[in-house]
Amino acid sequence: MTPNTLRPTALVIGATGGIGGEMTLALLRRGWRIRALNRNVTKAAKDHASLGPVEWVAGDAMKPADVIAAADGVSLIVHAANPPGYRDWERLALPMLDSSIAAAEACGARIVFPGTVYNYGPDAFPLLTETSPQNPLTRKGRVRFAMEQRLRDAAGRGVRTLIVRTGDFFGPRAGNNWFAGGMITPGKPVRSVYNPGSPGVGHAWAYLPDVAETMAQLIDREPELAAFETFHFGGHWMEDGADLAEAVVRATGNPRIPIRRFPWWALRLAAPFFTLAWELQEMRYLWKEPVRLDNRKLTAFLGSEPHTPLDTAVSATLEGLGCVPGDGTAKALPAAA
Repeated sequence: MTPNTLRPTALVIGATGGIGGEMTLALLRRGWRIRALNRNVTKAAKDHASLGPVEWVAGDAMKPADVIAAADGVSLIVHAANPPGYRDWERLALPMLDSSIAAAEACGARIVFPGTVYNYGPDAFPLLTETSPQNPLTRKGRVRFAMEQRLRDAAGRGVRTLIVRTGDFFGPRAGNNWFAGGMITPGKPVRSVYNPGSPGVGHAWAYLPDVAETMAQLIDREPELAAFETFHFGGHWMEDGADLAEAVVRATGNPRIPIRRFPWWALRLAAPFFTLAWELQEMRYLWKEPVRLDNRKLTAFLGSEPHTPLDTAVSATLEGLGCVPGDGTAKALPAAA
């Protein structure tokens, strides 16, 4: 084993979330030391012990001084902070990113940032490349665009950034997404599956362990990356909106489980009173047209894209979310190379 003094250290902002947790596991597999920022380190260490040997550091991502102190000596900052339930997105997302940028500027680390398709409007559809125009239609899309612009500006000051853009997340540790928040109910057996898509309209999904493995493989080749680098991750492309819902039914082993149309009308009624409903309703345009990510740059660079078979990925996700019984091993399954 390489001595600790020779092992690189990464600071993960958001290790208790879906992509942050998977990035923690992917980097630990490669021998990295992981430092994770959290406001309640005792609870985080207890609730997320399955992540392994993580050094939990008390701090608030909204406070630059906390992040700068936590980042001392690190060579990588994984910025996976996400306001829970989309609450106060406009007020919280940019200041948290500013904290990570300040920390990276102070210690010389590269920032790794998970990108989304929210940055794009219909003028860029149906196939998104790394150079597609970003003309967001929604408030959240404008915030995401502003976040990436700040990272691009910071690159001019020497702050290196890696963005890996994906479709909608799903995975065994991820609860703040369409799969867990709109299609099934975490912690309960699957009785029905909701399909938010339209018949015949394709949709891009990203299995988080595969996304994390992709990011880790790119980080392995740090000397070859540009100061501001963006890659698109293809993930699981569903030609029809019902394809993922059908995979959920297969994973339960009960073919009689019904697939229902997602009740968009209910979101419209709830939107004035429920923040998540408003945010989900605002993103409906992404379900009305096919939106696919072009991963040719990624596959040319890496040779291939990490890809877990759909049924394996869905089964692991449902087990991790407590929707089907299991022995717990699915929570720690490495991504397929």
